[in-house]
Amino acid sequence: MNAPEPFRIDVAQEALDDLQERLARTRWPGELPGVGWSYGVHQDYLADLVEHWRTGYDWRRHEARLNSFPQFTTVIDDQRVHFLHVRSPESDATPLIITHGWPSTVYDFVDVIGPLTDPRAHGGDPADAFHVVAPSLPGFAFSGPTTRTGWGVNRIACAWAELMRRLGYERYGAQGGDFGSIVSPELGRIAPENVLGVHVNALVDASVASGPSDLARLSEEERAQAERNQALWYGHSGYAVQMSTRPQTLAYALNDSPVGQLAWNLEWFVDWDPARTEQTPIDRDAILTNVTIFWLTGTAGSAARLYLESADGWGRRPERTTVPTGVANFAGDGALRGLAELSHKITRWTSFPAGGHFASLQAPDLLVDDIRAFFGTLR
Repeated sequence: MNAPEPFRIDVAQEALDDLQERLARTRWPGELPGVGWSYGVHQDYLADLVEHWRTGYDWRRHEARLNSFPQFTTVIDDQRVHFLHVRSPESDATPLIITHGWPSTVYDFVDVIGPLTDPRAHGGDPADAFHVVAPSLPGFAFSGPTTRTGWGVNRIACAWAELMRRLGYERYGAQGGDFGSIVSPELGRIAPENVLGVHVNALVDASVASGPSDLARLSEEERAQAERNQALWYGHSGYAVQMSTRPQTLAYALNDSPVGQLAWNLEWFVDWDPARTEQTPIDRDAILTNVTIFWLTGTAGSAARLYLESADGWGRRPERTTVPTGVANFAGDGALRGLAELSHKITRWTSFPAGGHFASLQAPDLLVDDIRAFFGTLR
């Protein structure tokens, strides 16, 4: 009864009209002169993006792009799970489940699915082909909202293992960034007999030391980077503190104001200051599509709950996985190998001076190449 069922996005025009009306009625708070991004999202930048959302952005075009991929829903552990399932034309392709993070959706993967599933058509080696499964995290977008407590990292990983079982995949790889970089290794921990390897980018559990014993394991250069990472996180972690302690309070604002929701999500997407960032800019339509999906599905508050559901793991390192793990460390991400080795069996580590935290949007070609190279070592 829980067999996957085909799914297609078809947003009612009334919902799009309501969004336009709300954007037109935005009540701007004003800001201090000359502060730029130092107090939070810069109002001039946000206002320009909102105007594009209202007058230039075409949801139907991006809806059609998502609908060009086969989509399904199924119920796992009493929770609806939405996912893309794109099979490769190569019959011997490696199954691969890829997991997004916050504040993302599966739209992050639209530029990597083609090269991953059909490398022959994208100038690659057909031996590097994957059957791609890309689920929406529980509570996010078309998987949401969650209806029960407890949907933290381990429960999601268990759901992913069940999803791959239902799809008939006994041996597969896992990939993920941001929260996906936590879920994918956890999948390897609970199902090591099924997961042949884990590839991650934006490895968020390997940038800040959890105590003096961690620092003692690092080189002098890595210790200095860990301290810089700690200072940066302290100055920008307010969003995570709120979502991991009082997400319901935040949900009222996010669910009632599209501009408020955009501002809340925007800081990560632009690396806090687009004038200074070393990361590759993200296309603004990609940002708006992710935000629009949350708005149309009413799941910004539900997605925020993931932080509270996972809060018991903050500051505590998971056990070291036995599954081979590859790490792609892009510009703007401060993952340190010395910390990563504490929880992961690192067999490949690549650092990139370009790209960014959302590599599938900022450097899709580099990400695809690194995924191929890592899993190529496991064949």
